[in-house]
Amino acid sequence: MVRRIAVFCGSSKGASDTYEEGAAALGKELARREITLVYGGASVGLMGALADAVLSEGGKVIGVIPKTLRDKEIAHPNLTELIVVDSMHERKAKMAELADGFIALPGGPGTLEEFVEIFTWGQLGLHQKPLGLLNINNYYGPLAALFDHMTEQQFLAEKYRSMAVVESDPANLIEQFQSYQAPSVKRYIDKEQS
Repeated sequence: MVRRIAVFCGSSKGASDTYEEGAAALGKELARREITLVYGGASVGLMGALADAVLSEGGKVIGVIPKTLRDKEIAHPNLTELIVVDSMHERKAKMAELADGFIALPGGPGTLEEFVEIFTWGQLGLHQKPLGLLNINNYYGPLAALFDHMTEQQFLAEKYRSMAVVESDPANLIEQFQSYQAPSVKRYIDKEQS
């Protein structure tokens, strides 16, 4: 059962109001389902819009923020819990520890890096948790196409490609999380077999 979802997303709002509206829709859906949001702890951009939406609906929000960012006064002041860590690496590890699943909203290189790392950890069997891209305004269409290309070119097995759920509706994405079954762990060919 998915009770806490970590969301990776941008610290800016993006070029279209659609992104902020999508973040708020996800936040409201999490609160409606009584799923705790775990996120980067900031009050700005899509991060702030997401947290505000969860809180406005009476939901719970756990923020995980590095001390350097908290000290720049971007930490959200009204969270259920704010965990302050020493580094970005600790932030990702703590979010992964707390979460039962992972969603990426639109964002920049940091968001992409966080999602791809958690995707890789799933392939390696370091977790058996669902992960997905909330494809607001087809933001993640090009990334999904790249994952498909990786699969076609045999750099990504189909069973791992299917781990990364791409969905434009928050309710549908969360529904898929509730029935997620992790694939078998990635194995490497022994020297004798090569």
